[in-house]
Amino acid sequence: MVNYLSSSFVYTKIANLILWLYADVRYGLPFGALLILFSLILPEPTYAGPELITYFRGTQVLDEELKRNKNTSWLICLYAAWHPACVNFAPVFAELSATYSLDNLKFGKLDIGRYPEAAAKYRIQDGPTSRQLPTVILIREGNEQVRRPQADSTGKLQKFLFSKDNMKAAFDLDDVHQECKQRLAALKANRKTEKVE
Repeated sequence: MVNYLSSSFVYTKIANLILWLYADVRYGLPFGALLILFSLILPEPTYAGPELITYFRGTQVLDEELKRNKNTSWLICLYAAWHPACVNFAPVFAELSATYSLDNLKFGKLDIGRYPEAAAKYRIQDGPTSRQLPTVILIREGNEQVRRPQADSTGKLQKFLFSKDNMKAAFDLDDVHQECKQRLAALKANRKTEKVE
């Protein structure tokens, strides 16, 4: 709902600016200046809470990290900083990362607006009207397991609402977290027995 409200407010401001300019340029220009001034002084609030996210600088860095430790599961968010849906999804992803992160379950982000080769590699359109932004991918043992939004059998993109509950359900985060926790405990137990021997 927040996405729709913020978009409607932006379109309303633009429509008002056009109407003021159409009525009289002397009223439209000060209105436009006030819009710019208020957007600089009072920007949209951004999330400032806890997060455990690794920010990748290109696909090469991401590939190296995936190869380095194949036992780590990654939830990767491919986003564009300028895209409204990505901006609105950022606090949800950050909250999930703070809740579910482990040594072998990590959260990462890659800005495909800045690194377009990532968009090509992961087959994501990065235009302003793209419905593939953000794209979240679960990578386990170096392989893509789940992707949202995903295409159906005809190639049409299925709509996906990026809420906390939908993310937990689509990626089965509770079970993935529990499984990673058990693997981590088993790994620590193995290390203790090796030290004793």
